[in-house]
Amino acid sequence: MSEKVEGAYGAEQIQVLDGLEHIRKRPGMYISSTDARGLHHLVSEVVDNSIDEALAGYCDRVDVTINPDGSCTVKDDGRGIPTEIHPKEGVSTVEVVFTKVNAGGKFGGDSGYKVSSGLHGVGVKAVNALSEWLEVEVAQNGHIYKQVYNRGVPQRPLHIIGDTDKTGTKVTFFPDAEIFETIVFQYDTLRVRLKELAFLNKGLTITLTDRREGKERTDTFCYEGGIRELVEEINSGNETLFPEPLYFEEQDGTTVCEVALQYNDSYNEVIYSYANNVNTIDGGTHVEGLKLALTKVINDAGRKLGILKENDRLTGEDVREGITAVVSVKLENAQFESQTKDKLNNSFIRTFVSKCVSDRFGDYIEEHPAEAKELVLRCITAQKARDAARSARELTRRKGLLESSALPGKLADCSDRRPELCEIYIVEGDSAGGTAKSGRDRRFQAILPLRGKILNVEKVRLNRVLENAEIKAMITAFGCGILDDFDESKLRYDRIISMTDADVDGAHIRILLLTFLFRYMRPLIEHGHVYSAMPPLYKASVKGKEDVYLYSEEEKTAYDAANNNKVTYQRYKGLGEMSTEQLWDTTMNPATRTLVKVSIKDAVEADKMFSILMGESPALRRQFIAENATLVKDLDI
Repeated sequence: MSEKVEGAYGAEQIQVLDGLEHIRKRPGMYISSTDARGLHHLVSEVVDNSIDEALAGYCDRVDVTINPDGSCTVKDDGRGIPTEIHPKEGVSTVEVVFTKVNAGGKFGGDSGYKVSSGLHGVGVKAVNALSEWLEVEVAQNGHIYKQVYNRGVPQRPLHIIGDTDKTGTKVTFFPDAEIFETIVFQYDTLRVRLKELAFLNKGLTITLTDRREGKERTDTFCYEGGIRELVEEINSGNETLFPEPLYFEEQDGTTVCEVALQYNDSYNEVIYSYANNVNTIDGGTHVEGLKLALTKVINDAGRKLGILKENDRLTGEDVREGITAVVSVKLENAQFESQTKDKLNNSFIRTFVSKCVSDRFGDYIEEHPAEAKELVLRCITAQKARDAARSARELTRRKGLLESSALPGKLADCSDRRPELCEIYIVEGDSAGGTAKSGRDRRFQAILPLRGKILNVEKVRLNRVLENAEIKAMITAFGCGILDDFDESKLRYDRIISMTDADVDGAHIRILLLTFLFRYMRPLIEHGHVYSAMPPLYKASVKGKEDVYLYSEEEKTAYDAANNNKVTYQRYKGLGEMSTEQLWDTTMNPATRTLVKVSIKDAVEADKMFSILMGESPALRRQFIAENATLVKDLDI
């Protein structure tokens, strides 16, 4: 029986927090975290309100500015937040919007917005509560209104500060350092999201400007073609089947479906999905509808063209090889699987999207028989390759705990069987592998040496991938499967660490490994399981001083300048040149090593880069290198 804890427990111990006070006390409930991700989420919450005005047809432009003092301004040319006194609250509606948690324009059928990415209208209240200060200006009714808040508390009522013939809302806020781990906005992080929103809202102009000293820059995004231009950008590194992306749009009341698709010469399936401008990374009913329609249309076309017999059938995987597609839906009362909105659940959307694609793609296929024939034949080739891969794929599926002696690739496993505590080093070559095996902590560190460079998976089909011994060894060792078989719960190691030499060959091996993980086990990267080790370039020795390890040419130059005595340098050409103690101290000891977590800030850009750098087109690679050679000192990832 549990021991009782003494102490008072009555009505006075029950805390009742005011709405904004609760946001400050529990910020993670509203913006997911208080790290850099949560900080940038504040900007998204304000921008989303402007986007909702655009969805309603009242906003053509959104301007986002990082100000010299580090604050952020979001300005739009929409209708402006209502300024009149709210009939129930007795204060301006602007103040209600920024301070009353249960108030908003996104509730019920008579709300101000039929379609919105926000479900509960808490967004700008959270921004207000979590800012050291916030100013809102509203242009409306011939006047400019302003109100200032400190940590969510209004400093005076909304008041007129000028006159204007325009309309719109301008919000400027300075994040609260008492709440956030960092209050420094990253331009590139904001750029990725704003560019994505411009693709998803065709014709809307979005600007991003940085006015901080030494960081001045600006970008303007406007895509009249919307998601059609997004597909073009993703496919820019590939040869395409259709001369330009196909684009379909259907509307039924307030429900809108947009689909853009194009086939290319790669072996990858790339589908991005959005619901009310939210990136649904786990798909949902809109993606299911798209997949159902693609399978039906291409099978029907194969039979009409006499290529497929009546009983022949191409699977979904067969018809999606080499496709790049974007599906974006906008709907009332969007239902997501979780608070993070990763998956759409509205069942009627499946039928709506499927009918749109079946009708419109079916018409295109019927009107373009030559392209239809080429597409069906490619899908049949994909089916044959997939059949050949099936038996090899079965062999890679993990069955129970693995015995090191039964594994290819010379895996030296760790003794602990708790995945959350374990890590595996993917090491270049047997020599470095031997050093790493001797120097590791056997309890939680596993070592898998690779013999030479692994296969470039960007250029081959699945059956060739699964014939590669080094790739099979990695799949078996990781234990979580690939593609549709991927199951993160079966992952045997929390951290997958590439440890290669600090030279061009090492960088090449690392990018081949990342290409494989991106194409076949992408959630490992998205969920933070993939790292790169950082071995030193030099060991610096000065008489009478302790040896120092240097990790870059810049560190070597700085060390030279700081030491008047003669410095002796040992240049490490490979990991195998280090002793076990040196490798442990510099690269493997959790207390002293440096690991770089591999992340995907911009999935679209990552897709494009892998296609250009690792794909079949030397001309595109040469063009990329020519355009970017002056920007880097070492070709790396």
